[in-house]
Amino acid sequence: MYLIWKNLTLYQTLELQSAGGPCQVIVKMWETHHQPRTMSPTGLHQNIDDGQFGIYNGVNCVDSGWLTCQTEIRLRLHYSKVSPVSISKKKFKKSRFRIKLTLEGVEEEEDDEDDELRSSSLHKMTTTLEISMISANAYQSRHSQPECGYALEPSRWTEYSIQTMDPENLELTFEFFEEELREHVVHGDVLPGHVGTACLLSSCLSESGKDNGVVTLPIMGRNSRNTIGKVRVDYLVIRPIQGLQCDMRSSFTKYWKKRSTLDVGHRGAGSSQTAKHHRVKENTIASFKSAAQHGAAFIEFDVHLSKDSIPIVYHDMSCCISTKKKNDNNSLELIEVPVKDLTFNQLQLLKLVDATMKGNDHKDLQDDDDDEIDEHQPFPSLSQIFQVVPEDVGFNIELKWICLLKDGTWYDNVSSYFNMNTYLDIILSCVLERGGKRRIVFSCFDPDICTMVRQKQNKYPILFLTQGITDAYPEMMDIRCQTTQIAISFAQSENLLGISGHAEDLLKSLSIIGDAKSKGLVVFSWGEDNNNPENRRKLREQGLDGLIYDSICDDKGEQPNIFKVEEEHSLQEVITEETLKSSTCSCYSVPCSTAPCTASKGQTGSVESDSGLSSS
Repeated sequence: MYLIWKNLTLYQTLELQSAGGPCQVIVKMWETHHQPRTMSPTGLHQNIDDGQFGIYNGVNCVDSGWLTCQTEIRLRLHYSKVSPVSISKKKFKKSRFRIKLTLEGVEEEEDDEDDELRSSSLHKMTTTLEISMISANAYQSRHSQPECGYALEPSRWTEYSIQTMDPENLELTFEFFEEELREHVVHGDVLPGHVGTACLLSSCLSESGKDNGVVTLPIMGRNSRNTIGKVRVDYLVIRPIQGLQCDMRSSFTKYWKKRSTLDVGHRGAGSSQTAKHHRVKENTIASFKSAAQHGAAFIEFDVHLSKDSIPIVYHDMSCCISTKKKNDNNSLELIEVPVKDLTFNQLQLLKLVDATMKGNDHKDLQDDDDDEIDEHQPFPSLSQIFQVVPEDVGFNIELKWICLLKDGTWYDNVSSYFNMNTYLDIILSCVLERGGKRRIVFSCFDPDICTMVRQKQNKYPILFLTQGITDAYPEMMDIRCQTTQIAISFAQSENLLGISGHAEDLLKSLSIIGDAKSKGLVVFSWGEDNNNPENRRKLREQGLDGLIYDSICDDKGEQPNIFKVEEEHSLQEVITEETLKSSTCSCYSVPCSTAPCTASKGQTGSVESDSGLSSS
């Protein structure tokens, strides 16, 4: 591990040179100070300001790295359905086990002995294993395991993280230890209580063709070839973004400038089901422009992929369509179709209603004009939204993903979707290439998507969406999604920016907001309860960072948003200062701090250059 200077930011890296291949860099940790430390590269000796890695001007500010060329494998044991361990051997039926994961590289025959040594050295240097545990009251993130591992707890999520340059060539072994030692344990045993093992070859994960799923492994007895039970292992494979490299010029993954509560337009100017009086449909260009004109600091919208892998904006996982001819007012038979099964061009041709309206109100279908304005067309592409919405309006991009419910059914009846890495690579590449200076924050109800967004890039933050305990929506299967408290622990464990909590749950216990913020998390709120002005007042008083609601066009007349006001105020201060300096000159120059300049490009970390999420 070396300390290397690049772009005036100090970071810990491993530089790897594979046989005949390019140099590859793994960033383990890096400094993200607002004002980076300096160096003088001229002269015989480099003068670097003294101090400890991460600490500059008395402030400790570091962030974890992101995946550049390595792959991360997550293996999880949890009680979301039932106990992950099932014992069939009678004498162990009542035993309580501690579990430890060990890993080895699977040795293969090499034609060249030097290549074998290089491969072995590379594997040992780059493969790491850490464990995290999450519960409603606490979390332990990325640490080493004790000699005999940890016991499983019904209310705790246990996760093993393996980063490796050789994801197809690992032998992952779960070691089972009986926690309460009994008479059958051999005295003097170097592994007291060790009763069995379960082995997983990492190549099996890629052979499955999926980057997430569940495998069931037999637990083999220590001293026999007989099985003593089985273990169900949940897995996730995270790969770096293909064809795109992140850098250190700016990062907002953990940076948030504190200001008054931001107004966020839900699906633009509001949900079509809630804001019926508006003449614009939700998640359309017209809706986003309307919210922007009425002072929305951010607009919130939902993104997923069409069949031909184009990022599109739409809320539901499926849509109801009809084959009726336009201007035909006869009764309609609507067909529910998953959005993922339609190409972008097919989606542009649809006349549709929300899936919740099936069999009820077809007025939206019957009253549309033949020559509908493009800005009111549903299913705009994400690229189009970047082009037409003013850059001073931030984007809260909710990443849509399928959801397994507690009762075993799937939300919106969609149970299969895209490959997770492919899905995210397409959307993240679009955002990273088109984001410019716009403030952007991702959000998602799926904790794995949140984890992957955090690991795949280092520029934009993500909020974990949680519905908490509610009767309004069915309970989710994943225990990380079941309460706001465990959502907070998950966000801390994965080093996310924060959470976006369900207003109903937050209003029941307003102290949750203060608890999350005391742990360094940003807190947004979503839900129909936010449409009540009194509820919004209560939430603002708790220091909430963002309010997502439908009635933003009712509450605010046409006006610039808070970012535009701050920008104009800052510019006015600059002009006033220049006026005081020189009363003879009628021309005012804007200094580097408020206008783009080449000097600022060398800065890294969370720079206040108005180039991202929370800049001035």
